[in-house]
Amino acid sequence: MPDRYIVYPRTLTFLLNGDDVLLIQRPPDASLFPGMVNGVGGHVERGEDVLSSARREVREETGLDVPDLSLRCLLHVDEGVNRPGVIVFVFVGHTDRRDVTASDEGALHWVPLARVGELNLMPDLPPLLTRVLALPPGAAPLFARSAISPGGDTWEIHFIT
Repeated sequence: MPDRYIVYPRTLTFLLNGDDVLLIQRPPDASLFPGMVNGVGGHVERGEDVLSSARREVREETGLDVPDLSLRCLLHVDEGVNRPGVIVFVFVGHTDRRDVTASDEGALHWVPLARVGELNLMPDLPPLLTRVLALPPGAAPLFARSAISPGGDTWEIHFIT
């Protein structure tokens, strides 16, 4: 069954406060994507459900307790031949608190949504963030696939309709 994946489940959460989104910048010495900016999140631990994982990652990386998260996208990340895939459960949450606690995961920044494009973002983040934030409350989650292009020089994301 060489065409089947082994996948790692992960969560990714975008927290909103007014017209700002909370993003994390990976440390410059990180082994993967050094210095790049993303939402908060991480691995789903064994025995943990996806929603609890998202809440835990938010708490660990920001110090915020945000129980009301909504699933906005299921993203399959294809990291190439002979590599495991990643299933990313993308959540959005709202908070009235802006006081975040630093962690070893990176530097936290509240960024105006209008200025997000000026940052050194993960390659598939701009279209992903745009699409998940455009969903109306209660809408079904999006489905997407993200992969390195055949030449290996760009990262592409495709939304399934």
